[in-house]
Amino acid sequence: MEYQSKIVLVGNPNCGKSSLFNILTKLKQKITNVPGTTIENKTGTVTLGSRKIELIDTPGTYSFNPKSLDEKEAIKVFFQDPPPDTILYIADASNLKRNLFYFSQLAQQGTPMILALNMMDIADFKGFEIDVERLEKELGIRIFKINARTGEGTQALKSALFEDQFVPHYAFGSENDHTHESHFDSIAKLLNKTTTIKTKRELISSKIDAYATHPIIGYFLFLVVLLCIFQSVFTLASYPMDWIENGFGILGESLAEFLPAGWLKKLIINGLVAGIAGVVVFVPQIAILFFFMSLLEDTGYMARVSFIMDKMLRGLGLSGKSVVPLLSGAACAIPAIMSTRNMENWKDRLITIMVTPLMSCSARLPVYTLLISMAIPNTPVLGIISLQALVMLAMYVLGTVAALLAALVFKWFIRYNIPSYFIMELPVYHAPRWGNIWMNCWQKSKSFVTEAGKIILIISIFLWFFASYGPKPNETFSLQEAPKLEQSYAGYFGKAIEPAITPIGFNWKIGIALITSFAAREVFVGTMSTIYSVGDEENFNQLRQKMNADLDDLGQPIYTLAVILSLMVFYAFAMQCMSTLAVVYKETKSWKWPFIQFVYMTLLAYLGSWVVFNAFS
Repeated sequence: MEYQSKIVLVGNPNCGKSSLFNILTKLKQKITNVPGTTIENKTGTVTLGSRKIELIDTPGTYSFNPKSLDEKEAIKVFFQDPPPDTILYIADASNLKRNLFYFSQLAQQGTPMILALNMMDIADFKGFEIDVERLEKELGIRIFKINARTGEGTQALKSALFEDQFVPHYAFGSENDHTHESHFDSIAKLLNKTTTIKTKRELISSKIDAYATHPIIGYFLFLVVLLCIFQSVFTLASYPMDWIENGFGILGESLAEFLPAGWLKKLIINGLVAGIAGVVVFVPQIAILFFFMSLLEDTGYMARVSFIMDKMLRGLGLSGKSVVPLLSGAACAIPAIMSTRNMENWKDRLITIMVTPLMSCSARLPVYTLLISMAIPNTPVLGIISLQALVMLAMYVLGTVAALLAALVFKWFIRYNIPSYFIMELPVYHAPRWGNIWMNCWQKSKSFVTEAGKIILIISIFLWFFASYGPKPNETFSLQEAPKLEQSYAGYFGKAIEPAITPIGFNWKIGIALITSFAAREVFVGTMSTIYSVGDEENFNQLRQKMNADLDDLGQPIYTLAVILSLMVFYAFAMQCMSTLAVVYKETKSWKWPFIQFVYMTLLAYLGSWVVFNAFS
């Protein structure tokens, strides 16, 4: 593809770069109201008629002197061959003094620049009046007033990208003068000429922050928010989950009636349909969780959580910048670990990487939901919150506490004496961008289904085969249809590992699911669904009903409260995600840390399950 020019989009964190990038390129890069969302350069195409421009969105940074990996990523685009033809600098119009510092450094590179003043509505509310014509004259470049949230002013900006631009003169001191003081002095003089303050108003954000960032009330509010989310996960998702379960039940019955008898029929019904159904049924809960997480990020509340957590995390060897990865871990540990690139301190970053997988991710949600629905009654507590929602919150709190304690341990073992710091400007609260939220929710839910579906599809086929066939008597390597699950290859394998997991309350069936779910945690549900469907294609009861009805050799229920709680704790702590280990290797560039991570999390899971099982037996 032949481009007319290459333009790089730059600015401070949380100034609206990704929103503008999406508008100009019509792409769907993730955007939030939390600094540090963009962690690597993204490339898109801006089209006007038959003409095309390559647009590069860079991570936000405050200066041309990078400290973190994402800032280095932002800077390296200027050293590529060929370098960018034009710099599109986007600035928060309500905070020009801070935003123009990075601009002043880039202005001295000699590359043509365009300045986009974003968040003009907030600047107006604060009482800032910007003389754009005077500012254009002083800087010698084109300036556009835009609103990246609504798209206002972006069409004129887009047209300007295809025109020849002016090279800025050095409005911030001499070309060889790069001191902070000289730049800030020049910026102050410039703003004195071009901006005035009509009135000073206290933003609504400041009033809300009196409670949201309070050292005591702030934590309480955050717990309330989480509890409301988990209550919604159970109550709002119940109806679509029932529809999905009934739909797969009808599908299974129809296939059983119309498909000809044989191994293919059993594979489709007991393997593929049962395995996929066991995970798809939980998509409504996954979607609801993603919806609320996106809502908290988009409104700016997540940044407040980072702020109030900084003091506590610092004593545990982390920093406020660790909060974004840790909370992102509630969705998926893989992008959460990648988001640690905006952390300057290597020790903080490494510890965050090592403990983030302990945060309960969305892949654990189907496991928690299945087990909680089996053992915990849906009774109201204080007439408001269900007991199931409280137990779900407890599992997330358990994962968080484990992550913080693990961070404290790593703090003493990882030697790195360079001090860390945490500077964060809280973004202004915004009304949620519903289109962005729905898109994030759709993309993440779709990714969950497709990525998990690939794994489950493969595992379901192999598991059905090994659960349906076994060796012939007195023959080691042979094949025959197993009359019972215990006599299949999967049954023999489960029996072989059963002595190792009996102390924590697990039988051989659970053992099979533990092994398969090391590929991905959510595979546990698909595996159990396949196991409890083999040889029973005429019975399409819900999985939890089949598991609750399962008895041991003495006629006692297998899934007692002690066993279920032990299972939940095991899945709360165990490293059962090969993709996460691969990302840890990629980010640390060593197999040492993924190996340590796998070992310590597996031991923690086994020990925690052993304690819980014996305590509740």
